[in-house]
Amino acid sequence: MTFLMIVELLVVLIALWVGARYGSLALGAISGIGLAVLVFGFQLKPGEPPTDVIYIIIAAVTCAGILQASGGMDWMIQIAEKLLRKHPDRITILAPFTTFILTVLVGTGHVVYTLMPIICDIALKKGIRPERPCGIASIASQIGITCSPIAAAVVAFSAISADNGFQVSNIQIIMVCIPACVIGILAAIGYSWNRGLDLDKDPEFQAKLNDPEQRAYIYGSTATTLDKEISKESKRAVYIFLGALVVIVAISLTSMFGVNVLPEYSNVKATNHATSLSVIPTTRDTVCVRSFVIENGKKTMLLTAEEEHAALAKGMTIEHQSDTLKVAANPKAVNIDVKKLVKSGVVIDGVTAKGSKPLTMNIVIQIIMLVACALMIIFCKAKPKKAIAGPVWQNGMVAVVAIYGIAWMSNTYFDNYQVEMQALLGDIVHEYPWSIAVAFFAVSVLINSQGAVVVSMLPLAYALGIPGWILLGVMPSVYGYFFIPNYPSDIATVNFDRSGTTVIGKYLLNHSFMAPGMIHVVVATIAGLGFSYAYHFWFGLY
Repeated sequence: MTFLMIVELLVVLIALWVGARYGSLALGAISGIGLAVLVFGFQLKPGEPPTDVIYIIIAAVTCAGILQASGGMDWMIQIAEKLLRKHPDRITILAPFTTFILTVLVGTGHVVYTLMPIICDIALKKGIRPERPCGIASIASQIGITCSPIAAAVVAFSAISADNGFQVSNIQIIMVCIPACVIGILAAIGYSWNRGLDLDKDPEFQAKLNDPEQRAYIYGSTATTLDKEISKESKRAVYIFLGALVVIVAISLTSMFGVNVLPEYSNVKATNHATSLSVIPTTRDTVCVRSFVIENGKKTMLLTAEEEHAALAKGMTIEHQSDTLKVAANPKAVNIDVKKLVKSGVVIDGVTAKGSKPLTMNIVIQIIMLVACALMIIFCKAKPKKAIAGPVWQNGMVAVVAIYGIAWMSNTYFDNYQVEMQALLGDIVHEYPWSIAVAFFAVSVLINSQGAVVVSMLPLAYALGIPGWILLGVMPSVYGYFFIPNYPSDIATVNFDRSGTTVIGKYLLNHSFMAPGMIHVVVATIAGLGFSYAYHFWFGLY
């Protein structure tokens, strides 16, 4: 790495660090400062803002927000609560799978805030240390993002992979991620089952019970949604939302089996999975126009403007001809991004070709989500103003701003140094291609968004020559923001646990989410590589 590359990388890291300290919208906004320094200060060419992912998040979060405003989310939480209260002794295993499934269905982990105090309450009343189900339940609510067919991270992975010659649908992605993440959750549950002291043997907890006020605070109230009356409109909204999800999955399944039910449009596409074209020019053709007159059957070339004026003064007719000149060119190799050729409609034999392309799934998901929103507003009495005031929509929009700033800034840096990165990291990823999972995890720790990790890092991973099946296998590693306990769901879980057993430790990193989170990521990533290998080499699915 050159000194300038290191300085510019420090700009990116400092912007991420400062943004993470402020949190919320600051992550995206302060990344804008880093972007400005890179572009105006160091004259780097701006990368492309991640508009496709942003549109997906807006559509999915708006739909989930309308579902919440209609009361449909309350019904889903109520069903989950009934299941948990029916089997309180199994709360440690049922709680994480409940939050996981909710996230898979809705596409965002912000839907579980209502469920977390219920999980804490059930565990406490059953005499189970709340840290056991709460820690892994909070982790599982974020794990579900890479397993949801409508989540931005999944759709972005599919779109970016297609641009780089690896055709994989959102259903094929979750076919790897769901079983891998379930195995990871089970491993984390195995650790959590007996973690910490039982409440009756915990001296700190028993000391709290000796204080009447503390005892009243811990046991004096019950968190529940069972007392809420669910209207028929609320239930109808859930059916509409789940129906939209079924349509998306059905369309993805048909395309996976080679049956296209979507409109097709003519386009130019890459052939042979080409991603870049290296050209060494030897000559270049320069077209010039020459002027001449014919006098007494003889052609006379007019070389200057004065000669043209003189010919006109004599009343001669000036004619023109075009000539192609061969001019020596710089013999330096030129790398051409095939994606730009495709977008520009340029056809080069063996590199790009004319063809037809069906409507992409990211557009399909946006359309279906917007239609579902409209149906819930019209037929389920969902109030848009209530939706934008709800936590699901607000947290989703924070994610939009974060991805907008973070991914744009990091794309700008990596796009300008793609060749240097290939030279620097090429040998490592060639020998240990799975090591890209470490980079995914590290970036996630900083930027608190799985979608942003995919958008920022996946193009670089493909540029380094890492096979698509390996990148799909390590998808669970894009979740690393439990490492520093500043994510809203983790902080909320700590606050919901009235027993005080779910904690952020004295040394920051010794918190209740570290062990289950690390166990899950390691186990799920290894399992994901195994499933992806099997699907790719044994079954030929992609």
